[in-house]
Amino acid sequence: MTADEVLPLLQGLASTRTIRKYLPEPIPEAHLASILWHATRAPSGSNRQPVRYLALRDGPQAQRARAVLGESFRASWAAKRSADGYGAAADDAQAGGTEVADTPKARMAATMQHFVDHIEQVPVIVLVCLQRYRLANPYEGASVYPAAQNLLLAARAMGYGGALTMWHQLVEPQLRELLGVPDHVALSACITLGRPAGRHGPVRRRPLHDVVFEDQWGEQAVWATDPPGTAHTQWK
Repeated sequence: MTADEVLPLLQGLASTRTIRKYLPEPIPEAHLASILWHATRAPSGSNRQPVRYLALRDGPQAQRARAVLGESFRASWAAKRSADGYGAAADDAQAGGTEVADTPKARMAATMQHFVDHIEQVPVIVLVCLQRYRLANPYEGASVYPAAQNLLLAARAMGYGGALTMWHQLVEPQLRELLGVPDHVALSACITLGRPAGRHGPVRRRPLHDVVFEDQWGEQAVWATDPPGTAHTQWK
């Protein structure tokens, strides 16, 4: 589809994958403005609208921030790769004489490595920020993450894709100083955006009957069934 076409809402919800490989194409300003406008339609506590968006494209500060983020993303992935066994999945596939892409976990490892190795070339990086109006609390995400999801869905509807991460946290002090982010503003998420090098959906998740209960915890809701043809997660 082209970025000027509109994707039906439910189709978008069922097919918005995390995209980590992007074509080397800039996002036109009109499209980026539309994506962010739809992000601002998200609800927030008491309708205070505390979310702010810091777009990093090709300006001088953005380039410096990208370099800082690159270090953080690669270090974060190296730690996760080791702790969660992603490296072992790739090594086992190679030791067995199979291609790395033969298992979901090995494919994820390869995709993640590409993602962090090319983070500086991502067309747009958006820091989703929260202007705190009270002390930090466990519930403040309710006023910021709906906006982040709106942003990703709007990008999907216009033919783009994105990935939401928290891998900016290792270098948050450097980012704050470099980009002039005030202390009362939380850096709540880092979203990469661009035209997918691959494709979207359908998204694979756990079966609905595994995650929906009725009346009490653990009691299966018999009516909670997946639509015909739904593909489920197969994680190895």
